[in-house]
Order: sequence, then structure tokens, then C-alpha cells
Amino acid sequence: MSPEQRAQRWRLAGALAAVYVLWGSTYLAIKVAVETLPPFLMAGTRFMTAGVLLYAWTRWRGESAPHRRQWRSAAIAGGLLMLMSNGLVCWAEKRIDSSLAALLVGTVPLWMMLLDWIRPRGARPSMPTIAGVLVGVLGVALLVWPENRPGSVALDFAGVAALLTATLCWSLGSIYSRTADLPRSPLLSTAMQMLCGGFLQFTAGSLLGEWHAFDPARVTAGSVLSLAYLLVAGSLIGFTAYIWLLRNTSPAVASSYAFVNPLVAVLLGVYLGHEKLGSRTWFAAPVIVLAVVLVVLFKKTPAPAAGAAEVS
Repeated sequence: MSPEQRAQRWRLAGALAAVYVLWGSTYLAIKVAVETLPPFLMAGTRFMTAGVLLYAWTRWRGESAPHRRQWRSAAIAGGLLMLMSNGLVCWAEKRIDSSLAALLVGTVPLWMMLLDWIRPRGARPSMPTIAGVLVGVLGVALLVWPENRPGSVALDFAGVAALLTATLCWSLGSIYSRTADLPRSPLLSTAMQMLCGGFLQFTAGSLLGEWHAFDPARVTAGSVLSLAYLLVAGSLIGFTAYIWLLRNTSPAVASSYAFVNPLVAVLLGVYLGHEKLGSRTWFAAPVIVLAVVLVVLFKKTPAPAAGAAEVS
């Protein structure tokens, strides 16, 4: 193996580790951040800041200024991906453990495939992919089915509903962004969506009265550090690694984060967040991960758009 091949292999390993670990860890980081920070204001601060930095960097590198229609498309995509999806995930994690949230959000590839199939002139999935969706529905049912046994972990209905809505909105936004009038540069497109989505999150938090309930004196160092981690590790480093993977490896490898992130999130939630997993979670987790593996590995459609890769 030549030195350049070895270097490329190390770059691939580093990029995969960044996407697997950093994106998988964002669920626990969100859980810690929203303990003392308002969910929509926190998310809006994160994405507006990341959007400004990415936008400034892409324009400094010589990218052309986007036109008005592209900003409109970015606002629609950002509203679905950031406001309605990530915002609801942040809100739900005030009521649901990060490990359970990650498992529910991890089903996004299933719903993306299903929506892509039923839309006009949609792509017909393969049989293993259809089987993956059916297995995924079973896994979700196992995870959220009411359990009344002593010692069982009760799930908050509003939190579960918010997470399921978030997965649907992320899938709709991802499919929309594939054909929307957006810049060809993945980084510029994502920067615009982050800016628009972050602004909408900030606006939603203000309209929901989060400023009135916000007490700066109660904000902990853990929440502030978690917000900084989400901004730098989740939005900037993790996304840059994902862009590199899209351009230097196969779609299947680049998309493999979809079934690794939930496992990382569950492990971190249990061992660092001291979250308690009920018996149904131990049954549902491998079922959901198996479903996502089937959908990701056997899908006929291309890898997700670069701007639609990270729910949390």
C-alpha cells in the first residue's frame, strides 16, 4: 500500500469516526443543553451561528451569492428540517430520554423511502427495502407500546408524538431539498438552510414565550458547553466530515451513519447520561437498527442530500 493510499484510509476512518461518534453524541448533548436552556431558542442559536460561519466561509472561497428563489427554497427546507424536525427533537428531549429519542429519530430512512415511493413517479423500492420498512414499523411499535409492568419506563405521549412528527418533517424536507432550487455547493446550500431554519427556530421560541421562562441565573455550565459542542462538533466538524465522505466513498458507506448513530446514542445515554432502558427498548433497538440497515444498504435511490443528513 502506497503512502497516499494509507493516508486516504486514515482520512476515511477519521471521517467515519466523526460522523458516527459526533452525530451519535448530539442526542445526549441536546438532553443536557435543554435542561436549563429553552429548546427552540437553544436550537436557533446553534443553527444561526453555524449558518453564519458556513455562509461566510463559502462566500470567502468564491461561491456566488444565491438568488431570491434559492433563499425561498432554503427557507422551506430549513422550516421542515430545522424548525419542525430538529426543533421538535429538542423540545421532546425535555420529556424523553436521549437514547429513546435517538431510536425513534433513527427510523428517518424508513419514512424517506416510503414517501419517495408513494410520491408521483417515485422510486419503487426493492423487496429487502420493503421488508426493512415493515420491520421498522414493528420496532417502533415495540418501543412505544404501553407497558404497565412494575419497573417499566413510561414514555411521555407528547414527547413520542413530537419525535414521530419530527421524523416525518425531516423526511419531507429531505425529499424536497433533492429537487428544490438550491445552490449546487452542498456547503452553501446547508449554510442557507441553517440560517433560515435557525431564524425560524428562534422566532418560534420567542412566540412560544421561551424568553419569559428563561432565567439566565439558572443556566448551568453543562448546558452552555453542550450548546457549544452541538455547534462545533455536531454542525461544523460532523457535517464537513459527511461532505468529504459523500465525495470520496460510496453512498452506502456515507449513509451508514444512519444505523450507527442510534447505537452510539443509546450507549452514551446509558453510560454517560445514566438513562434507564426498559425491557421493551432492549427488544426494539436491534429490530429498528436491522430495519435501517436493510433500507440503507438495499435502497435504489441515491444517498441523502448533503443538506439533509443530520436530524439532531
